[in-house]
Amino acid sequence: MNSDVLLLLALDPEVPPSLRLWLLRVLQHAVWQRSDSSSQLMRRVRGIAAVLAASTTSYSSAAVRRLRAEMCKELKTRVLRLLAPAATGAAELQSGHTDGAEILKCAAKALKEGHVVAVPTDTIYGLACLAQNSDAVRRIYSIKGRNGQKPLAICVGEIQDIYRYCKVKVKEELLADLLPGPVTLVFERSEVLNTDLNPFTPLVGVRIPDHAFMRQLCQMCGEPLALTSANISSHTSTVEVHEFQELWPRLAVVVDGGPIGDQSRLGSTVVDLSVPDRYRIIRPGCALSSTVDLVEHKHGLSVQLEE
Repeated sequence: MNSDVLLLLALDPEVPPSLRLWLLRVLQHAVWQRSDSSSQLMRRVRGIAAVLAASTTSYSSAAVRRLRAEMCKELKTRVLRLLAPAATGAAELQSGHTDGAEILKCAAKALKEGHVVAVPTDTIYGLACLAQNSDAVRRIYSIKGRNGQKPLAICVGEIQDIYRYCKVKVKEELLADLLPGPVTLVFERSEVLNTDLNPFTPLVGVRIPDHAFMRQLCQMCGEPLALTSANISSHTSTVEVHEFQELWPRLAVVVDGGPIGDQSRLGSTVVDLSVPDRYRIIRPGCALSSTVDLVEHKHGLSVQLEE
């Protein structure tokens, strides 16, 4: 069964909408994988299509989830459910057999092997790789279809880590007031940072999300993560993992932290602090008013005028 038949099935109004959407994603996955000559995947696509074509029964959402899980398993994508912290403070997988430490270990291992992973943050879902790994940085651009002239931010676990990768020109008290939090602070980059990361600019944005998993992941990796939104470039930001399912086959690990609480999809507020005693808002984001109040009224920085 070829892709044309799959497309016809996906467009058939008598096929349940959830399955039609799934079929379209299968087609997209197949196209992505052709460059890797994945004949095993193509056989799997044909198998799913044959079952759908032969069956006269409707498929439940549970069946769709099962097919999706089987496809991800074949593509070696691990989707791990991170539950809210229990009374003991330990996050657990939905199965209850693996704790948050195992999810951290799995994600860190994938990152150190040069893969890209999807992670929850305090604002939206993100894609992350090791910022010091040039191949991984190129991979993250490819996955998103991102313009190579658009920069990636870095994510670190502690305020002290910022000083290694950035030339900081503000007081540490200002950093402590803003971080961890839903802001990206832009500084002049240091010579330690990978020269293949944003080679077109002397600046870099840095994040410390107000999300324990992300901070622990950075600490476990021992180096900064390159971080960007988990979506196709120019598409809407995502606050639940199912919203970027089309990217799953190209990721090693998807950490499902549940719906992002904010739900605004605005992303972090990006503020340039690279000029002494000045600030400039690059992106308003979700924390504009509180950020301006802190940098201007509490810490006395002035707005940097446009040249």
